[in-house]
Amino acid sequence: MRNTAKFTTAVLAAGALTLGLTACGSDKDSASDTSGPLVVAASPTPHAEILDYVKDHLAKDAGLDLEVKEFTDYVTPNTATEDGSVGANYFQTQPYLDEFNKKNGTHIVSVVDVHLEPLGLYSHKVKKADDLKSGATVAVPNDTVNEGRALQLLAANGIITLKDGAGTAATPSDITENPKKLEFKELEAAQTPRSLDDVDAAVVNGNYAIEADLKPAQDALVLESAKGNPNSNLLAVKEGHEDDPRVKKLAKLLNSPEVKKFIEDTYAGAVLPSF
Repeated sequence: MRNTAKFTTAVLAAGALTLGLTACGSDKDSASDTSGPLVVAASPTPHAEILDYVKDHLAKDAGLDLEVKEFTDYVTPNTATEDGSVGANYFQTQPYLDEFNKKNGTHIVSVVDVHLEPLGLYSHKVKKADDLKSGATVAVPNDTVNEGRALQLLAANGIITLKDGAGTAATPSDITENPKKLEFKELEAAQTPRSLDDVDAAVVNGNYAIEADLKPAQDALVLESAKGNPNSNLLAVKEGHEDDPRVKKLAKLLNSPEVKKFIEDTYAGAVLPSF
């Protein structure tokens, strides 16, 4: 049985970025007590599943007491890491982390890359991207990095053209050519798979695709390439906690042959090891 606590976006509805508050409802700073369990905030799929594999099969022999807390949004894991409610998090990419720190004044740093979740374009209405009709509506994640990543995916597949220099911060205003006159609906990343019945297509993050029973290798109209991709998901901590012996143990386990095999066997190409 999984010993996992689940949290939702609603916890943070009115004050997500008030870092002085304890995001997990605990007065104990779990990051500062290196004698206790390492509490890691994670997205449910695949992050918490990978951590649960480590907890159930590898942690004991490594002398690591690991506790996994699930969050369904992309904000709380960082605010909880910043305020010490958790000791680490595992849910995000380096570009997203950089943008989050810049916007929110947080001090979260990467420890080790673990896996890549290819971003994909999905549809319940067409079988090929070329079949999208003029004026079709495409849902994209509304956070800066994932929206830019989504638009780069569409551009890489010739669906749109972005202006020179548009990178991970690209927005629809950076589109220079849009032959199909696509309209973009910006949604919270977790909502994109749920929008598939209401829009013509949606760009969905790999973890949310898996939760929605989408199979990226089979179902995506177009899929991000793993080669040279900077968007690996990583283990992160608050700056200054990189040398926590518990964090070092977890980092080593997350880059172990056993975890690599677990990822390859479990996700069949929907999640790819980054080590």
